[in-house]
Amino acid sequence: MPDHPTRKEIQLLDGDFYIDRPLQHYEWMRANAPLYYDEIGEIWGVTLHEDIMTVSKTPEIFCSGQSSRPERGILIPSMINMDDPDHKRRRSLVNSGFTPRRLEESEAKIRRITHQLIDRVCERGECEFVREIAAPLPLIMIGDMLGMPEEDFETLLRWSEDMLAATSATASPELQERAQQAGIEYATYALQAIAARREHPKNDLLSTLVHAEIDGHSLNEEALIHESLLILVGGDETTRHVITEGTLALMHFPDQRKKLIDDPRKVPNAVEELLRWVSPIKNMNRTATRDTELRGLRVREGDRLLLLYPSGNRDERVYDNPNLLNVERSPNPHVAFGGYGTHHCLGASLARLELRIMFEELSRRLPDLELASDDPLPQRASNFITGIEAMPVRFTPSKPLAAR
Repeated sequence: MPDHPTRKEIQLLDGDFYIDRPLQHYEWMRANAPLYYDEIGEIWGVTLHEDIMTVSKTPEIFCSGQSSRPERGILIPSMINMDDPDHKRRRSLVNSGFTPRRLEESEAKIRRITHQLIDRVCERGECEFVREIAAPLPLIMIGDMLGMPEEDFETLLRWSEDMLAATSATASPELQERAQQAGIEYATYALQAIAARREHPKNDLLSTLVHAEIDGHSLNEEALIHESLLILVGGDETTRHVITEGTLALMHFPDQRKKLIDDPRKVPNAVEELLRWVSPIKNMNRTATRDTELRGLRVREGDRLLLLYPSGNRDERVYDNPNLLNVERSPNPHVAFGGYGTHHCLGASLARLELRIMFEELSRRLPDLELASDDPLPQRASNFITGIEAMPVRFTPSKPLAAR
């Protein structure tokens, strides 16, 4: 065990640790134990931006193939848990859904959906922001890309949330049972959709995955289930939390929000800052393939290392005043997309597009949006992807665009 100071409150596999942004703990680790060993979880925590990038870009030493998640004994057969060449082959099959042409075709649709979401609430002067604004946009976009019917979107969202709610070392038996049931129900649903695409292909991403071949390889049913689920969760959960917590951050920094209201050209740069600020993916796991050294400490073959992205995104060595929101921050080499090197997030460009359009329209149409309650905002306990579950807001009522 390394000879460095520890804190009993730092339990890197416990979902409760990630509630309410443990920024003080991250800061303490960066200063006192930048490569922190959590004895309870038996796992290293990588806190510095430089080290997160080093580990991410040296898969020959720190691999994904023994699971991107830290829980032992669980290895889901999707590309996020593979190393090259298997990862590259699988990624190439999925990549066809995220080409620049497809993204260009999506912009008008994202704008239209955003207008519709705001139109539904703008006359009321209040809404529940997560369910009515933040969650629907990425869910609709990723559901449509996969070719799922709109009437199934709420069920898909529930399955996604139930599975993530159990990603904690302290998840209750009830949460674990719900997650298992959600996984079974999704697998059954996906198998039916896969069988339908085999018989009758459509112009959607699931059909592409079902019929794609590279070097004579195609995906079997198990792989299709897990890849489609990875796309669903990755495309839905992360973006919704940046919309919600990014909006909350702009409420807390009204001078920064005013900059976006006054000059919408600042929004693309602001999106990068909000990604850094929120860091919706809390970590990914890598496993040492051999004995090595990091930060002067010996890491043994088989050791697990948790890349703590929110810590890297507040690293004082990289960012001036990292705990201040600055929509004009540049450069901004954040690690918010949870995978670099060969595992750089496939959906990063789509997420940026959705976020840009959403924050442009929120700044333009709901410029005085504010919290409607002083009660604590509920958050999911998860050691993977977590964020605010509900956020009541109010604003000056206005007419829908359709009525203008």
